[in-house]
Amino acid sequence: MPTPVNISDAEWEVMRVLWDVARPITAGDVVAALSADKDQSPRTVKTYLSRLIKKGAIDFEARGKAYWYFPAVSREACVKTESRSFLTRVFGGDTGAMLVHLVKHTRLSPEEIKQLRRLLSGKDKPPK
Repeated sequence: MPTPVNISDAEWEVMRVLWDVARPITAGDVVAALSADKDQSPRTVKTYLSRLIKKGAIDFEARGKAYWYFPAVSREACVKTESRSFLTRVFGGDTGAMLVHLVKHTRLSPEEIKQLRRLLSGKDKPPK
């Protein structure tokens, strides 16, 4: 898949629909999925789809009179890009400060705490 791109908050909503469905869908399908949470007009959704195509985040194929849309970038790649951007903007690139802040101000389940401990204990070991 191509290099991830920067996408707006509204475009993230469209991308989530496409990633969750995991198959090509029409603009009408995207509108229907988004209207469950928010009242998005078909025109607005088509604008988002056009922007995402220009950015290289999605692609489409024509089937008869309909266009079928699908992701051209993975969710993981976009999350990684957005995480780096957030880290730089908010914490000046200081990963430790971000992690401390998140742990202090987030409710964590016992399982999440165990997982964090396992991850952090692995950081103490020298790389192989």
